[in-house]
Order: sequence, then C-alpha cells, then structure tokens
Amino acid sequence: MTLYSNPVLDADWPDPDAVRVGDDYWMIASSFNRAPGLPVLHSRDLVSWEHVANALPALPQTGHYALPRHGSGVWAPSLRHHDGLFWIVYPDPDHGIFVLTATDPRGPWSEPWCLVPGRGLIDPCPLWDDDGRAYLVHGWAKSRAGVKNRLTVVEVDPALRRVVGPARTVVDGDELPGFRTLEGPKLYQRDGWYWIFAPAGGVATGWQTAFRSRSVWGPYEHRVVLEQGDTPVNGPHQGAWVDTPDGADWFLHFQDRGVFGRVVHLQPMGWDPDGWPVMGDGGQPVLTHPTPVPGAEPGEPVRSDDFAAPGLVPRWHWQANPGDGWAVADGGGALRLPARPSPRGNLRDQGAVLCQQLPGQPSTWETRVELSGDAPGTRAGVVVLGREYAWAGLVRTPVGVEVTVRRGGAYGDEETVAQEPVPGGAATVVVRAVVDAEGAVTWGWQTTTATGDDDTAWREVAPAWQAHVGHWIGAEVGLFASAPLGADLAPGDGGTFGPVRVTVAGKEA
Repeated sequence: MTLYSNPVLDADWPDPDAVRVGDDYWMIASSFNRAPGLPVLHSRDLVSWEHVANALPALPQTGHYALPRHGSGVWAPSLRHHDGLFWIVYPDPDHGIFVLTATDPRGPWSEPWCLVPGRGLIDPCPLWDDDGRAYLVHGWAKSRAGVKNRLTVVEVDPALRRVVGPARTVVDGDELPGFRTLEGPKLYQRDGWYWIFAPAGGVATGWQTAFRSRSVWGPYEHRVVLEQGDTPVNGPHQGAWVDTPDGADWFLHFQDRGVFGRVVHLQPMGWDPDGWPVMGDGGQPVLTHPTPVPGAEPGEPVRSDDFAAPGLVPRWHWQANPGDGWAVADGGGALRLPARPSPRGNLRDQGAVLCQQLPGQPSTWETRVELSGDAPGTRAGVVVLGREYAWAGLVRTPVGVEVTVRRGGAYGDEETVAQEPVPGGAATVVVRAVVDAEGAVTWGWQTTTATGDDDTAWREVAPAWQAHVGHWIGAEVGLFASAPLGADLAPGDGGTFGPVRVTVAGKEA
C-alpha cells in the first residue's frame, strides 16, 4: 500500500479548483497580480502534479497591471469541462468576472472576456444544468462591494457571454449562527440536489460547509463537512470535489501556512446515509492516507532550471504584466535580465522580478549572478519577496563591484545588512539562500573563477532574516536586475543568472 502525506502540494497554490476528464486531472489556482497567471497543473493520480501551462499570459487590463498591484488581479477561479471545452471563470475584484476557454488545458487559451462587470464580485463558478440552462454562483468582497458573507446565483447564457436573469442571494451568512466571511463557492449537481461547497470563518481559522437544495435558487440547508478539529491543519479552506474513473470521491482544499502560502491538501470523501458528504476522517483532515491510484508516487512540480530550452518555463512569473525584453532566455544555459529603471529602488515596485513560490519545507536556492554595466547603482541578485523583502547580489559602485545584502519594505529606503568588495574586482558570484522550516533565510555567497569553477568557501551573512507573507500570497524567491532612474545604461547592462539549483528537504527539486 502506497501512502501520501498532506499537503500534496506544499507551496503557494491558492484557491485550487480541479476537474477530471478521462484519466487526467487538471487544477488551477489564483495568481493575483502575477503574470503569466492562472497556473495549470496536471496529474494522473491526484498526488503527483506537474505545472504544465499558464492560461493567462497577462492580465487584460494591460496598463493597470503594468505595475505590481499587490493583492489585486486574479482571485479564486473555477475550472470546468463542458461541451468539449475547458472553461476558466475568474474574478478580478476591481473589474468583474472573466471567462476564457481552451480545447486543451496546456493551451492555447482564448483571450478572456468579461461576463459580469463590476467591483467586489469574487469566487465565481458556473454550472450547466441538465435542461440546457446555465448558472453562476459567486461571493462578495466587502473591500470593494461593501458587503460580504453571502452567496449569489445568477442565470447566464450557456456560452457564458451575458447575464440573462436577475441575481439572487441564495445563502446569507449573516442569518446562519457563527458564520462569517462565507465565500469561495463551488456549484455542483448530484442525485437531484444542487450543491454549493463553500468555506466560512476566515482563511486561516474557518471550515468547509456543504449546502444543498432541490432548486438552484434555494432554500439551502447546510452542514459543516470539514474542520480542523484536533489536527494541525488550520482552515481548511475552499477547493474542489473530484471523482476517479472507478467512482471514488476526493476533495482538494488549501491550508494557509503563512509565509509558505496556501498549500494544497487531498481528502478522501464519502457520503453518509442521509446523502451528505463526509470529508477526511469523519470531518477532520487526514495527514496520511492510501493513494487514490495504488502505487502512485507523490511529487511536486520541478523548481530547478538550467535554462537549456528557449523561453521561460511555466514555473516562472513576474510581479506585473511583462514588457518587451524583460528576459532573454535563448536556451544557452543562462538567463539574462536587462537592468530595468527603478524610480525608488524598491523591489516591491518593480514588475520585472522573476519569481517562484517558496516551498513549504526547508529549501536551498543557489545560482550564479553576473553583473554587467558601468552605471553606478546597477544591481542584480536573488530576492525573497513578501510584504517585506531581502536580497543578496552585486551592486556597481563608482569604484568597483560589491557583494551586498539588503532588506526593504513597502515604504522607505532599503537597509544594507552587509557589503564588501568582490575579491579581485570580479563581477560574478554564486548566491545562496538557505530557508529553514520557519521561513528564516540565511544568505551566503562565494566567488567564482574565470573558468566557471566555484570556490568552496561560502561566506554566510548573519543573522538570519525572517521571510514575510505577501498580499494574499506566500513569500517568493526571485531574480532581478535594476538600475537607478536616469542611469546611463547600455543595451547589455543587467544580470545574467543560471543555472538555478533548488533543494527541498535535502533533495534536488
């Protein structure tokens, strides 16, 4: 018997939704301000996942998202398969509810179109009824709409192009004792019932509820079907009900792990004699369980990158809609990031920071960093980015090149933690970030020779720096190259990186 351990995806894949088509499982997640967005993951067994594509190359409000809009962008999406197409319906809480489709989840995906314009509309999910009609359920964000804790259903046309009927509140959380922040609804049908699976109680402290009714418009009765209980799995929050080809049911949901983001758990799911779902172990999350497919080996998406293939692989994303020439990845074994002008020198303001999620287990990130250019203040390095950040890398000064560790926040200037000239005036070092089980980062660096052979003497910078959460996301590890606004930059100025080597819990990832 092969067992898996939760979380099955121990990194920041917020608000997951998933479907099975044939023997294939497809999952998507929120991406907020990051681009490309709407990551698409694939599995054949629910415990081993590969990041195969990103459905949204850039957010459609191109100019608005040319700068990092932390906490905005793509909130909780839904994924469905209907009439030979895969459908993603996602909310932008500042602009409305959008739809895009594909015949193959690996892409290409259509350009997104707006189904419902408006502010504060979040967490949409469509349902095509047996009679050919279509409906959409969604929640509300009080920060934009002034209301929350309620679920709304509206009839839409089957092509998801327009609203065809009035919206109705079908569940008002204010009328349910103890309910707060009811959100993240997913709409299903089973055995003559309409089902809405939705969490309440807050991302880090809430529970999962099932609502059912004989009519899509209600009235709905409800039960709490998954809660923390005496387990260490706080939340547990919204996700996806999927089945296997042999008819077994499973539920994917997330847990908020703070600096490590919203990690994904897999729960077995059954049904009680009254027809209500039973998730996990009697309504509490399981920590280990036999795999859905016997013999399946759990595994997470690859993180290391040798840049041997042209272009950027799906695991990388920017902090804003990318501009032309932000990266040069020709497949030669290195990545070049031209230096981007930075008005404040604050990396939270810089869209051209190329990132991955921070793994939920202790990890080590290593890459060679080469700085090109003579303009003082030009810099390149590795950053751990959240509401506050720290980075290590190289800075061009009026007299040479220094290896530097700095930290910064949303406001104010960066603070220098350590700096020293690179021996021999070299403009290349190897940078290392070692992240422990609590998210504390220890920076290190070593020199590199002209032939590319690295010195064995690591220079560590102490004390360790505690990583911080982002806005609705976990911390990220990124690469960047920037220069002061108005710097006299030549075309080749910037940073060259690679390969990026990542180990997680002592194994290359």
